[in-house]
Amino acid sequence: MWKWGLWVLYASTLFKPSSSCYQCFVEVEDSIRLCWGHVLTEYNIRNVDSCFKKLENIFNNNQKVIEAGRVGKGYDQKLKEILNAEIMPMAEEFDKKMNDDTVYDERLLTAADNFIAAAFKLPRASGCFPPCGYQTSGYVYNCITCQYDSCEFPLDCPTKNITVMENNRTQMRCDVPFPLPYEMKVVWRFAEEIRTQQVDQFDEVTVGIDRLYSIPSAGLRHQGTYQCEIYSDQRSLVRLYYHLIVIPQVVVGHSELQEIFDLSLLPGGQIVPVPGGWSLALLRLPPPSLLTACLTSLLLLLFLSLGVLYWWSIKKEKSDVEQAEDDPDSRCPVREIYLLQ
Repeated sequence: MWKWGLWVLYASTLFKPSSSCYQCFVEVEDSIRLCWGHVLTEYNIRNVDSCFKKLENIFNNNQKVIEAGRVGKGYDQKLKEILNAEIMPMAEEFDKKMNDDTVYDERLLTAADNFIAAAFKLPRASGCFPPCGYQTSGYVYNCITCQYDSCEFPLDCPTKNITVMENNRTQMRCDVPFPLPYEMKVVWRFAEEIRTQQVDQFDEVTVGIDRLYSIPSAGLRHQGTYQCEIYSDQRSLVRLYYHLIVIPQVVVGHSELQEIFDLSLLPGGQIVPVPGGWSLALLRLPPPSLLTACLTSLLLLLFLSLGVLYWWSIKKEKSDVEQAEDDPDSRCPVREIYLLQ
């Protein structure tokens, strides 16, 4: 029994610790059973050390084996089943039996090829999506370390800026590029008037499954930082931040008037089209010669109107005088009495 223990200790020193899928899934005792009867054909002697080196070259130093083992989270057990299905029958067959090294070469190479073909059929990891979030679906099994490589990103995503005019509608979505579990909880929080990512600055707004946060009519009271945090199984997966800036209507109106005034002072009266679809073409100033002609015409029309009005008033006055002289009832009564006397 003590000799077997020495064999195990000796075999464990021959392999690099955690250096390939073979060491991750095949026990040292099974490797000893597999290599017990390895015979060097050239010298016709049994040499276990040479068998271990053969396993090192075929599995540990084979990049295709390592790449085939890069499966998604939860499929490491499948890798173990595939490899043991190739190695264990050989260990049973070769245990305490002599076999030439050429037999080992052929059988072990076939076992490695079969493992590669079967392992590549297992689901691959979706990969990591920077720059933030706890991404369990991005975990990739690593045959070098016999562990899953995680996406080591922070939970907090960079803050995004949103600008909206007062009384307008705005929306924020708690969307991420990596897959999320079916069972999850979404929490929206708000830090009024400040731009921050300090958790203690936020007040809880809503809790549920809705990843859309909508403000029908934005006001100055809505200005600040919004945080969306997604949970699954009591674990935080990601935190997104939106800094909302609300522009008051007074400022908007003043800016538009200032823009119109500035445009009207451009050389030649040329007005640059305003973004948004509407045009300020009506504010284009005419050339000075046209302005002079228009003013002259207006003054001439004014003088003609005054002349016609004066002529009409004189004519009316003469007409009234002539009518009074021709009317006998309009004569002076005192003069008539004097004549009668």
